[in-house]
Amino acid sequence: MESATLKTDIRSLTLETLKEQFSALGEKPYRAQQVYEWLWKKSTTDFEKMTNLSKVLQQKLTEQFVINKVDIHKAQFSNDGTIKSSFKLHDQHLVEGVLIPKEDRMTACVSSQVGCSLTCKFCATGYMERKRNLNADEIYDQVALIAQQAQEKFQKNLSNVVYMGMGEPLLNYANVIRSVELITSHQGLGMAPKRITVSTAGIAKMIKKLGDDQVKFNLALSLHAANDQKRNEIMPINQQNSLQALTEALKHYFIKTKNPVTYEYIIFNNFNDTLTDAQELAQFCKHLPCKVNIIEYNPISFADFTNTTENKTTSFANYLRNKGIQTNVRHSRGKDIDAACGQLALKNNDSLPA
Repeated sequence: MESATLKTDIRSLTLETLKEQFSALGEKPYRAQQVYEWLWKKSTTDFEKMTNLSKVLQQKLTEQFVINKVDIHKAQFSNDGTIKSSFKLHDQHLVEGVLIPKEDRMTACVSSQVGCSLTCKFCATGYMERKRNLNADEIYDQVALIAQQAQEKFQKNLSNVVYMGMGEPLLNYANVIRSVELITSHQGLGMAPKRITVSTAGIAKMIKKLGDDQVKFNLALSLHAANDQKRNEIMPINQQNSLQALTEALKHYFIKTKNPVTYEYIIFNNFNDTLTDAQELAQFCKHLPCKVNIIEYNPISFADFTNTTENKTTSFANYLRNKGIQTNVRHSRGKDIDAACGQLALKNNDSLPA
């Protein structure tokens, strides 16, 4: 029996390459267009379900190609409606994604890597080993599966996608950009680019590349401290990507795209929650149009951080608002199933601390 590993992953091919492959099979190019639509517009992962193809062509495709689909391994349901899913990849690796339902939106939070190579001290994924990057189709599949959950559980369409799950998206640049194309293309899921947000811990040269590529989606920077000493302490990536380097990269990005940036600021008790911290953040915000999302911290067992008080959070946010900075306070969803911001990590992962 022919091994699936010898077959071409059909979803790794562009439409033009697929047309060439079909010609080699003696098929008309429009058949490739039909298959492409099944793959990316209808999210079909089984050749036999491509009903406008002949049985002969379905058999040819099965012999020549493979679809390395992603499956839901396990789903957990929060009291607030949030659904966390672990997704099994074709090579048995697992990643996690989350459906966050609200009255006005349905948001999919997706992963871009198996594990993470960064070691942010407050994030559960940061304590895992990075196994590999996800392919574009594996990111796409998470979105398609979460969209299906939104329909089944809430009878609503998916409205937003955030790349805020496991991994650093800008260290998997090509696959992330390709996945966004598949999600936004009229030949794919057709979602508006402004409904997509890619979050980065801060890779300066890749932020500049986003600008050079004139991306249409939103960019969020996980900031969490607006002075280098504190940021170095919790986010070692800052040692090679200082706030000055990030400022220059973000200015370049804004000049090229005209897109404002969102700064994500997890507020930790007695670490970055003082008036001085708020003043430093306000100063950082002067560099370009932006907004700030203040995020409550969701403790993890192997990190020595706690969430600050509600009074401190309110004072911090009000200071920024009084400086004319658009500021939102985000209360986490799905905490009871470890689906909240910073909590995504596989419980059976051997690389996590006890």
